[in-house]
Amino acid sequence: MSTEKKPLVILMADDDEDDRLLTAEALVESRVLNELHFVEDGVQLLNYLRGEGQYSDRAKYPLPGLILLDLNMPKMDGREALAQLKQDPVLKRTPVVILTTSKAEEDMLRGYDLGAASYITKPVTFDVLVELMRTLGRYWVEFVELP
Repeated sequence: MSTEKKPLVILMADDDEDDRLLTAEALVESRVLNELHFVEDGVQLLNYLRGEGQYSDRAKYPLPGLILLDLNMPKMDGREALAQLKQDPVLKRTPVVILTTSKAEEDMLRGYDLGAASYITKPVTFDVLVELMRTLGRYWVEFVELP
């Protein structure tokens, strides 16, 4: 029996292209083996998770083991998407880490109230982002038991 963990599929919902690119680079730099997918708003996030529309091919768009969620996005913000996600009986167990620029206590409290696993303010430097991705990757891949 192999105890080796398989790569974690991470879905990042963030409308900022630079943040998406930096996160992808940071994951590569951190040497944590993960598969990373992106969506740009809450509507795309829910469509991806439900396998709807352009996201119907599960081989190409696998269900994530972890969601990195920005709060401030167009169409449907992260707060509303999180609320809908956590009401879905199939998706509600997927851990969501809020990764946002917002330092507002109200956002933090609401995020946890809605079921977020963690709330992290986006790092200012690339080096700190690399360390964050390394730590997140190790934590969710090596230590946490996911359903």
